[in-house]
Amino acid sequence: MLQYLIILLDGQSTSFCHHDVPAGDNKLIKPDMLRRAIRFAMIENLTIQFVYPATDLPEEHKHLIESIDHSKIMPATSPLAAEADVIVLNKWEQVVADWLNKEVAYVMRTPLSALLEHEETLVKALATGVRFNVVLTDVETMRDAGLERYKAFLEVVADRMVDAYKRGVSPQTNLLTDRLVLTEMNNCGSGDASLTLAPDGKFYVCPAFYNDGSEAVGDLDKGVSIPNAQLYKLKCAPICRECEAWQCKRCVWLNRHLTLEVNTPGRQQCVMAHHERNASRQLLMAVRQHGSFLPETDIPEIDYIDPFDNIKK
Repeated sequence: MLQYLIILLDGQSTSFCHHDVPAGDNKLIKPDMLRRAIRFAMIENLTIQFVYPATDLPEEHKHLIESIDHSKIMPATSPLAAEADVIVLNKWEQVVADWLNKEVAYVMRTPLSALLEHEETLVKALATGVRFNVVLTDVETMRDAGLERYKAFLEVVADRMVDAYKRGVSPQTNLLTDRLVLTEMNNCGSGDASLTLAPDGKFYVCPAFYNDGSEAVGDLDKGVSIPNAQLYKLKCAPICRECEAWQCKRCVWLNRHLTLEVNTPGRQQCVMAHHERNASRQLLMAVRQHGSFLPETDIPEIDYIDPFDNIKK
């Protein structure tokens, strides 16, 4: 069931996920279209997430946005970033621990090589207690050597995070702490729980499907019509529905990009998610050596790293 409407305010609205935004499309959503989108969300009882470009908006757009409850997703370079609920970072140089605001969630979009080079920056950010997510932008090119480096990196960061817990700070990151508190899969839900409205007035499964030129799945005049809509539901994802890497976002765009099927992840996604799961288990065990910690949480040890291998057994 739909719960969220993501509204791209401009063709250059920031990406907050794995995909890139093509250069040149700076088409600002028209005020009437924005007004109709807000009305659609109100009628369907959907929570709105506005996604901003790096440029300022006209006053009419700002007024319309403030006419309804919402959250704002902005790039760090936006002149309106002080109003953001989620700030998207694209360069590690933008991360200054002393400036991070606990009232804001941060998303760092980065290739694996840059992530590995900025271990210290990540650890310092997490030590502040802010919400700091990491999205890798080169998952599709990941091979076994890169996956092993990612595993080693997660294990080191997990060890270093123990000091923060000992000081009474609870770091928050999708890579290592989400799995500690989840009791079931917590996926992005594109095409199922969320839908995107682009500046052209059409609906797309998610921002990535708009930015890569995919077919729209409806518009404000005719409504929403997603072909094979059941495939976006967890129950129709045979590998994912049996998985214990509950923190995995199960990105349907990456699924289609890597396997041509929206309900089937690529090996890279599965292995990375299980490295995160196992490093989360390592973190849980390490923190428990210093006192009671999440006593109801149990992350069992597993003997596989790719759930497809487990299913084949």
